[in-house]
Amino acid sequence: MALVADRSFYVLGVILFMIVWQIAASLRLFGADFSEAFSPLAAILALIEMIKNGELIHHALPSLRRVLLGLSLAVVVALPIGVLVGYFKRVEQLTYVVFQFMRMISPLAWMPIAIIIFGVGDVSVVFLLWLVAIWPLILNTSHGAGRVSPLWVNMAKTMGAMDMGILRKVVIPAAVPDMLTGLRLAVGVSWIILVPAEMLGVPDGLGYFILDTRDRFRYDQLMATIMAIGMIGYLLDSANRWLIHKFSWKN
Repeated sequence: MALVADRSFYVLGVILFMIVWQIAASLRLFGADFSEAFSPLAAILALIEMIKNGELIHHALPSLRRVLLGLSLAVVVALPIGVLVGYFKRVEQLTYVVFQFMRMISPLAWMPIAIIIFGVGDVSVVFLLWLVAIWPLILNTSHGAGRVSPLWVNMAKTMGAMDMGILRKVVIPAAVPDMLTGLRLAVGVSWIILVPAEMLGVPDGLGYFILDTRDRFRYDQLMATIMAIGMIGYLLDSANRWLIHKFSWKN
């Protein structure tokens, strides 16, 4: 009963948000000429229209493909680096300043360089998404690998395990919760960066479609696209929370 009551509050929060949004539109707080198009009712009707005519799927699938490709490349690069940084103190000292320096640079600052190197198109977008995803993965993985109990490591050494065996059998399994947390953060920031990244000249995607709706003065579709971005992002985050619950040894 308590669980049902708790879930009802989630629904109530969404309803209250929609009511406040509708009131703001009715009071023309978004401008006298555009408030009606920015209302939740107009956005929902436009969203239904976009689903029926296939526009939403047409632009959502390329966006998801770019995010998943960027994340996959980031996982391949970041997880091994994170394990090494967390386990070997000298590697951490060697990389600390450089990593802290690099992660504080906004990925959007790399946009001109991405275009110069890779040109306009998918490769530039995937590069930016890869760049934004590697840091939460590296930092969380290194944190998990670095706080493995020394008792576990010493026990493995007394049983004759070498560094590679310790990493494989002790450190990596122990760092899984932090890896999954890093993955959740990486998915979140990648999805946020996706929209400005897709304004680099790609012919499709949700970021591209926002510019397209603006140019066509379809502000109801613009708001619908923003709603779709939020809903898809919520589903991606929910999938990551399920992974953490499913595979974390702490649960």
